[in-house]
Amino acid sequence: LKDIVFCSNNCFVLYSAAVQAKNSENKESVPSLPQSPMKDRPPKAFHQYSNNISTLDVHCLPQLQEKVSPPSSPPIMFPPAFEAAKVEAKPDELKVTVKLKPRLKAIHGSLDDCRPPSKKWKGMKWKKWSIQIVIPKGSFKPPGEEEIDEFLKKLGTTLKPDPVPKDYRKCCFCHEEGDGLTDGPARLLNLDLDLWVHLNCALWSTEVYETQAGALINVELALRRGLQMKCMFCHKMGATSGCHRLRCTNIYHFTCAIKAQCMFFKDKTMLCPMHKPKGTHEQELSYFAVFRRVYVQRDEVRQIASIVQRGERDHTFRVGSLIFHAVGQLLPQQMQAFHSSKALFPVGYEASRLYWSMRHANRRCRYLCSIEEKDGLPLFVIKVVEQGHEDLVLTDTTPK
Repeated sequence: LKDIVFCSNNCFVLYSAAVQAKNSENKESVPSLPQSPMKDRPPKAFHQYSNNISTLDVHCLPQLQEKVSPPSSPPIMFPPAFEAAKVEAKPDELKVTVKLKPRLKAIHGSLDDCRPPSKKWKGMKWKKWSIQIVIPKGSFKPPGEEEIDEFLKKLGTTLKPDPVPKDYRKCCFCHEEGDGLTDGPARLLNLDLDLWVHLNCALWSTEVYETQAGALINVELALRRGLQMKCMFCHKMGATSGCHRLRCTNIYHFTCAIKAQCMFFKDKTMLCPMHKPKGTHEQELSYFAVFRRVYVQRDEVRQIASIVQRGERDHTFRVGSLIFHAVGQLLPQQMQAFHSSKALFPVGYEASRLYWSMRHANRRCRYLCSIEEKDGLPLFVIKVVEQGHEDLVLTDTTPK
């Protein structure tokens, strides 16, 4: 009897029963094939195939050892550019020249490894600059101005100027001290002896108008009326800027009118918040800075006469660069010798003037002028006070 075995490629193989029996006896003695290096591979099972003729046995094919992949080829090592140039090519071989650009050495693990190489121009040297910022733990409080001033004083590296004396001059209209903002009350103008008014406080008064030369007229008249008028915003006296609407009695200080959001116009009129138009207006004025020459028209001769009448005073009178200190006096026996056809020379007169220095062409200094008596005649004394020099005293019998 013969057994028929079907292979996977549909080939028929005939085995004799004796050979099959002999193979079964020597099955145990045949050395087993080496196991596959694959671990935990599930064994192949025997399968039964059936057809309409008979039941056939399918034998397991032997497991073949998996082929190990050949080792990867070693990487090609290119010589540096300077070594490649030295290699001499053989005459029989093909000559190939490879130029490699030197790369910058990057620190392993740094952030520069992932950055693309930047373009570098020929003949230029490059150097990396790294900054390390150390942030202290906890809350950091920046030093104030006082602490910085104390630190600079200890170092002695700076010269701090003398502090500016506080300005105690007060506006007769708004009662605020010192010069105001340029786009606000503006600078102080002298009205009379120790009487000052802000430029815009006087300019925006109803009675005041400005001449072509820059003189403000009727400032004293506006001040007298303002002493009896109360401001609608701060309820203090001195208000002189009224609403231009007919039969409106609202009146303000200039600074209070800005705070109350009154509307000012280019023709020097103003409307209170109750009567101003809604939205913007073509003639509305929103900038109040005055850079032109403006002064209060006053009678200086009358002011000097008032100084003589008052005698003792605590006010400062200034005309240009001349500061008046004391008027002096004349006794009856001195009247004949202490005057001329144009001037009087009272004993005790004292004034100071800022004028150009006699020592330096580009500096100014202070000159103290006074009148004394010597041998029944006036003696005119000028004391030159200049920083960095000793005081110089000049005397003569004539004012010239």
